[in-house]
Amino acid sequence: MTTVNRQVLTLDEFTIQQLRNFPKATGQLSNLLRDIGLAAKRINVEVNKAGLVDILGSYGSVNVQGEEVKKLDVFANNQMIGVLRHGISCAGVGSEEMDDIVVFDDEVSNQSKYVVLYDPLDGSSNIDVNVSIGTIFSVFRRVSEVGKPCTMADFIQKGIYQVAAGYIIYGSSTMLVYATRRGVNGFTLDPSIGEFCLSHPSMKCPEFGQIYSVNHGNYFQYEEGVRKYITACQQKNASNGGPYTQRYIGSMVSDVHRNLIKGGIFMYPGTTGKPEGKLRLMYECNPFAFILEVAGGRATDGTQRILEIQPGSLHERSPFFAGSSSMMDELEDCMA
Repeated sequence: MTTVNRQVLTLDEFTIQQLRNFPKATGQLSNLLRDIGLAAKRINVEVNKAGLVDILGSYGSVNVQGEEVKKLDVFANNQMIGVLRHGISCAGVGSEEMDDIVVFDDEVSNQSKYVVLYDPLDGSSNIDVNVSIGTIFSVFRRVSEVGKPCTMADFIQKGIYQVAAGYIIYGSSTMLVYATRRGVNGFTLDPSIGEFCLSHPSMKCPEFGQIYSVNHGNYFQYEEGVRKYITACQQKNASNGGPYTQRYIGSMVSDVHRNLIKGGIFMYPGTTGKPEGKLRLMYECNPFAFILEVAGGRATDGTQRILEIQPGSLHERSPFFAGSSSMMDELEDCMA
């Protein structure tokens, strides 16, 4: 018989406890986070048995980013849409997998204050080789009139206006990490009871780190300042604060999650062929920038704060540099 430690709060209990601290809160955001947790559990089940069923491999189409769509991507996207549509706290969604927003135009959804943007399965190119992947999400308060259908203006907002952001990592254990302006908290899925349990309260990104994460294969396509910083990382030794270690998984959720816990810097610069980079501002950069800033880290596109960028389109891309504040300082010195 499994004994459950009642000193550990589940995600539902934690969000309800937070709600009790703010008597004027409507509870919509708490409901929204619990809905996302439900979708994560469903996705997790399929991720864990992906090698046993016909859900691996390609779906046979290309998404709006020009990337081959994996079957599990489609499943994850459908789960997120389904759970949020059937909830009572989301007016509409934007997904990396879809060209346009989906407006939940019904009486209940139109009363919702929030919209959600998400990448249903980040790192999906790693599905077939059993590397950790994840879901990333971002929550904005609507700017359109509540009571009416949400509009594109609700989604095309600066990252600074996010009210919450988070990610789920499907790894050796499944974790849900989310941030509001009050802090960052991590929950680990306990499969014995099917609940996310608070395992990493009040997460902080260490000010100093020794891990740098970058695709070294593109070294000669990066701008001079980035190359200068990578060289400086390689030259670190015990006498000048090192040594630094390169760790690059190729799954953004995994790389940033590790650096958030251990300290480090994650870099996805633009290249000579793609100066705007590969990562999506709305689905990847904004959520992680919000999480890291709340946790005490920093995030920029190399010249400006990620959260201050005014997006011009739903699928805009951006270079991305984020992590421990001291390492971000070192990077900026090299790029100055």
